[in-house]
Amino acid sequence: MKRLRVLSACLMLFAGASQAAVTVSGDVANPGPVDLPPGGRLTDVISEAVPNAEGYWLAGALLRQSLLEEQTRLKVGVLFDLDVLQRMADLFDRPSRKALAVRMAEDVRQMPVTGRQIADLDPVALEVGFARNIRLDDGDRLIYPRRVDEVEVLGAVAGTCRLPYQPLLEAREYLSRCVLLEDDADADYLWLIQPNGVTRRVGIAHWNRESGQFPVAGSKILVPLKNDDLDPPVPELNQQLAEFIATQLAEVVR
Repeated sequence: MKRLRVLSACLMLFAGASQAAVTVSGDVANPGPVDLPPGGRLTDVISEAVPNAEGYWLAGALLRQSLLEEQTRLKVGVLFDLDVLQRMADLFDRPSRKALAVRMAEDVRQMPVTGRQIADLDPVALEVGFARNIRLDDGDRLIYPRRVDEVEVLGAVAGTCRLPYQPLLEAREYLSRCVLLEDDADADYLWLIQPNGVTRRVGIAHWNRESGQFPVAGSKILVPLKNDDLDPPVPELNQQLAEFIATQLAEVVR
């Protein structure tokens, strides 16, 4: 009987140690690990963490272990394309383009692979069924950053440009307030990266201008690196760069 009780205690200890958990951080009432029930979903964790009712839920981020390998490949691909751009710029005597490619590569190297999945973490939208109640896995993380009232412009600019967020200001209008590298920037498009991780290519030239593209607080705008004047060009560079930058938004506030 004594041996049976010891065995039962050991099994209970093992079960407790192997309990799946999701970690929640940021602007929540109860940060830290939250036990994940079998088949647990976003609402199971959010109801325990209790995000700030006045928080900036739009910037909430879901980081998943299962996406780390895929995003590692994305990062490697971006760095490879930037290396190609650097070599082609050198070959075609574009020293400023080469310097830009080197600088962007260094920035990307310093960006962590987060495993971010685009997800709506608005507790109300999840509760009423307007947002997808994603099933979670052990080791996943939820981050609720605080609101950042600025818009960041990066890419083919003289240096990262942080501007005060202004409602109803079009994405292209922010560019006029930064120093663009005109010889090295794609003048036809920009990439708008919203704080929820959604990216969109926006036409900004006279022939393709898209109106109604408004960044929200915490957005980033990527001024694309020009490469279609080189041979070979790197046509997927800017899209993949925007997608990788979008995974970084979860790390603004821990």
